Order: sequence, then C-alpha cells, then structure tokens
Amino acid sequence: MALRATIHKAELEVADLDRQHFESASLTLARHPSETEERLMVRLLAWALFAAPGLAFGRGLSTEDEPALALTTEDSRIALWIEVGLPDARAVRRALGRAEQVVVLAYGARRLPVWWAGEREALALPRLSVIELPAEPCAWLAARATRNMSAQCTIQEGRVWWTLGDETQEFTPEALWVGEGGTPWPRHG
Repeated sequence: MALRATIHKAELEVADLDRQHFESASLTLARHPSETEERLMVRLLAWALFAAPGLAFGRGLSTEDEPALALTTEDSRIALWIEVGLPDARAVRRALGRAEQVVVLAYGARRLPVWWAGEREALALPRLSVIELPAEPCAWLAARATRNMSAQCTIQEGRVWWTLGDETQEFTPEALWVGEGGTPWPRHG
C-alpha cells in the first residue's frame, strides 16, 4: 500500500515592504512521504517570498517536471517557475524552456557549496536567479513544522523576518546568480 501525502495547513501573513505587497492567505501543502520537513517549510517560505496573485504550489515530488511553485498568468503561461533545493542544470534548462523566469531557492548546509561549485558555470543562464537560503533558518523552520501553522513573514530591504508563535527568525537570502532578465534579490518596487 502506497503511503499518502500528509496535509499541512498554514495561515500566513505576508508583509513584503520591498514590493509593497501585503497578503493574508490560508494555504494547504501536501507533504510527500519522501519530502523532509525542511523542504516543506522552504516551499512555504518560497510562497511568502514571491507571493502574488496566481502563485500556487506544484503537484509535488512525485510529479517530475513540475515546479515547487509556479506563478501563472491569466492566459496560463508560467511567468515564474520556483524550484527549491539543489536541482541539476538539465532540470533548470527544461524549466527555462517552459517559463518566462526561473528562481532556484537553494538550501542545504553541507551539500550546497559542493552543488554550487559543480553547477555554477552550467547555471549561468539568462532569466535564472539562484538564491541561497542560510542553513540555520532552514533548520529552524523545519524544527517548527506542524500540521497546522500560523506564521507571519516580513520582508524589507532583502531581509526576512519569519515569526511562528512568539519566536522570530531573521535572515537574509543571498543572490548567488541573477541572469539577465532574472528576478533580482532583494527586490525593490
């Protein structure tokens, strides 16, 4: 018998002062049996960082060639493909063939430097942004993953404040690569 996805629900308040985007959302995330809590929470963080009308979670790990999140236009084009983790360059090139822009939110304390050293040249692509998430906040998020969450995310001048209950984690994602036509980080206006 196949294991089923675990459903997580999140009430999320986003205050992105860099883009003047403010939103309250009730989100449902399906966690694939092979997905870590860290990846689940990075997907939730990705939603907050790029919150916009039309942004939705992909179908998950079991569906190849699907983004973690996608921002689609009214005419069903993929304006933004968001991947989390450490994808190989072939997968990123395929995503660029289907989307106007691609963002990779890279995380993984031990593996990220090795991945970036090996993929850096192959990922020097237009319309691509690679953003590194620091290890400590990702571990902090993973340790606080629950089936029902209420969180606030504030973004200002590229800094992120993520609040769960009475705890707040502050961190700054770093742009490793922003190709021509890519999504800059931090974003202003």
